[in-house]
Amino acid sequence: MAVAIYPGSFDPLTNGHLSIIHRGLKVFDRLVVAVLNNPTKSPMFAVEERRQLIREACPDPRVEVDDFQGLLVHYTRRKGVHLVLRGLRAASDFEYEFQLANMNRKLDTEFESVFMMTGQDSFYISSALVREVASLGGDVEGLVPPNVFRKLHERFRPK
Repeated sequence: MAVAIYPGSFDPLTNGHLSIIHRGLKVFDRLVVAVLNNPTKSPMFAVEERRQLIREACPDPRVEVDDFQGLLVHYTRRKGVHLVLRGLRAASDFEYEFQLANMNRKLDTEFESVFMMTGQDSFYISSALVREVASLGGDVEGLVPPNVFRKLHERFRPK
């Protein structure tokens, strides 16, 4: 059975992320969506909230939602899965992902990265941009799944 880990902060989950998950399931039998818990950052949503939002948006039983902190290679070893799925939006993503993939392979020779281009309808979407637009009262409907949109609306609703 082909299993891949799709790691990220998913703060918040976007339709671009969902596109990678749905398309990834056409290539892999199972995906582990691994939410990064980075204690040095101040996320909008707590790890458990992000996990719940992903579960609600991806009810497919082939999707496992988990979290990790620290090095991705340590997490992949613990899971026994050395194949990682990463989404690319633009050429600028490629440079960073190329460096990351090679560093991860240096740390673990069994580590492999598979890159998938984000769909043309979501190449401009990033979690950071969605957070910024939502926090400033902009409309992010259609950029995130409906459950995430509701959560963002609750958080940033004008008082």
